[in-house]
Amino acid sequence: MDIDATSTLVATGSADSTVKVWDIDRGYCTHNFKGHGGLITSVKFHPSKDKLCLVSASDDGAIRVWNLKTRKCEAVLESHVSVVRAIDFTQDDGSRMVTAGRDSVINVWSWKRKALERTIPVYETIEAAGLLLPETRTGLEGGGEDRQIIYSGGAKGVIRLWDMETGEEIFEQAKELNAKHTFVDLLYLPQSQNLVAITNDQNLLFYKATKRLERARQIVGYNEEVIDLAYVGPEQKHLAVATNTEQLRVYNTENLNCDLAYGHKDIILCLDVHSKGSIIATGSKDNTALIWVVNMNAPSNRRITCVAIAVGHTEAVGAVCLAQGDSCPFMITGSQDRTVKMWDLSPLRAIFESPEIAHSAIGESGPLKLRTQYTFQAHEKDINSICIAPNDNIFATGSQDKTAKIWDAATGKPLGTLQGHKRGVWDVAFSPVDRVIATTSGDRTTKLWSLSDHSCLKTFEGHTNSVLCAEFLTKGTQLMTTGSDGLIKLWNIKDAECVLTLDKHEDRIWTLAKQKSEAFVATGGADSTIHIWKDTTQEEISRLHKEQAELLEQQQTLDNFLQAKDYRNAITLALSLQQPHRLLKIFQDVMMASEHRDLSSSSSADAAGDSAEESGKRPILGSFAVDEVIGTLAPDQLERLLGYVRNWNTNGKFARVAQATLYCILTQYTSQAILDLPSAKDLISAVQPYSERHFGRLDGLLTDSYIVDYTLHAMDSVNPVGMEAMVDGDSDYE
Repeated sequence: MDIDATSTLVATGSADSTVKVWDIDRGYCTHNFKGHGGLITSVKFHPSKDKLCLVSASDDGAIRVWNLKTRKCEAVLESHVSVVRAIDFTQDDGSRMVTAGRDSVINVWSWKRKALERTIPVYETIEAAGLLLPETRTGLEGGGEDRQIIYSGGAKGVIRLWDMETGEEIFEQAKELNAKHTFVDLLYLPQSQNLVAITNDQNLLFYKATKRLERARQIVGYNEEVIDLAYVGPEQKHLAVATNTEQLRVYNTENLNCDLAYGHKDIILCLDVHSKGSIIATGSKDNTALIWVVNMNAPSNRRITCVAIAVGHTEAVGAVCLAQGDSCPFMITGSQDRTVKMWDLSPLRAIFESPEIAHSAIGESGPLKLRTQYTFQAHEKDINSICIAPNDNIFATGSQDKTAKIWDAATGKPLGTLQGHKRGVWDVAFSPVDRVIATTSGDRTTKLWSLSDHSCLKTFEGHTNSVLCAEFLTKGTQLMTTGSDGLIKLWNIKDAECVLTLDKHEDRIWTLAKQKSEAFVATGGADSTIHIWKDTTQEEISRLHKEQAELLEQQQTLDNFLQAKDYRNAITLALSLQQPHRLLKIFQDVMMASEHRDLSSSSSADAAGDSAEESGKRPILGSFAVDEVIGTLAPDQLERLLGYVRNWNTNGKFARVAQATLYCILTQYTSQAILDLPSAKDLISAVQPYSERHFGRLDGLLTDSYIVDYTLHAMDSVNPVGMEAMVDGDSDYE
């Protein structure tokens, strides 16, 4: 696809051997060219606005020139014998055209004569090529100041520069150490003078054309499985990541820029970072371990430097750990060959103390080869994890043989074996404060062991699949674990209780890393994603304190309303605070006060009440103000009150208040207003059966009251009321 100089037309090539030209503004096809015999591999407009010409190439090696005015093919250029991948023109007047393809040659054509001028053999399958601007100052010998320079990239994975006039190679990039990528495309950005290389492993590499093609930036397109990660740098704003590739990746967690470091020949399986944050150790399937020095303030191509290599294992290195002392005196590695090796890092002390000299110290000699201090077989199966104690005196190993072992770091002698897991041990971690160690296993448990007698102190159960990684947090009082079930769990060590479960990953979580401050925790897994979690404990505590203070203030306000008998505001506030018991108490008090007034007041003292009663306007809940508040509730408040009524109605003690409140609602709201509530159906179905039960009980009481009336009437017929008094009066008179 290509866009012309006026930005009004776009040309596209397709697998149907046709080339189409489209009007960008109006969105319709203006030209449809046919003539190629295969897949269209490249299209390019002529830069001149006066010459409306389009050049296309296909996988049969033919190049066709199309005239957009006459809609005809002006010429067919045949020189390439394979797929043509790139077409470009000189920027002055388009008098020359450059083409390149997978036949390992670059051809220079005269546009006026439509004839081949020069063929430049490059001995490399070319995937992209073009011309730099004439004013580009590359600073290379032989490049000249005003010469036309051709850039190319392909199977070698490097950018090469050529003199178009002589066909000589001006410059070739140095191949990254053990880099296996190839370039599938190159983009030239004239304004920033950058060449962007797209690699076959889906990365974007930015090279500065004016600075001898130094790498300026990288953009990572795909992570694959995240196998291991750790925070890097003195401020720990960067994240070192090992994925299913041979490159070490270092991300800036603030802007997500990524730096790639080449050194391993196969997939990186593990990594560890020194406490200073400037030293990284990596283990790989290529049976080696590398030591890297990180200086994120250096230029892009010198930020991560491989300073040493450890060669000696016969199988993949699956576990690596650096000593935590200030000078980082040694490194311990574990391998699938079941052996543990201790490597002397003292020759690197000067580089560790001054990371800025790492690049110059290594120079052309390359990484330093490390020497071992001891080697021994540690387990009967693969070694999955190694952890060195904070004091560097002992270290622990975890293996697929279901055991974890404690070793003396100085001599390599065994100090104890931790037995109890039913499956392989995936990770081991020392507590930063106590003499305990945590192990995770495929048996779905995490165990805490004593370093004094090597006994199991606690077992944490909760994951539904293998527990893969563990880290101590909060000064050793908590433990965070990740598992194959895609869950992250936080445990209180004191009571072995899971206090938090995080579910964000879609697959197993291989690794977990924390900052020194424990403000952030990063996790990575088989779902090719990295999640960074923030510790919000302090914010949560502050929020709870603020909510409690606000609640106390509102409680006091509610008490003041009740003391002043301001029922309108009291009911509204009780609903907003979601306090059904206080609301029930308000209704009970108001109804009881109304009954007492009715019993104690005389007709002469309550003339207004009599007139209201005579007119049938008695308050339902004992107060006209309360009835008015119930009738003016918002829909969400009404729904909440109906929920309280439903709960009150289930208890016979509160049924009277519930029925009175329900009657007050039904007399002031239309049936449609109640049915429009989201939970109206559930509320009605819950209130109805209990209401029927209460009315049935009242009917029974009413029926029973008839027996009392009948008994009293029968007693009056036997001994009428007042008869005894009359008899007594007559006797006195006599």
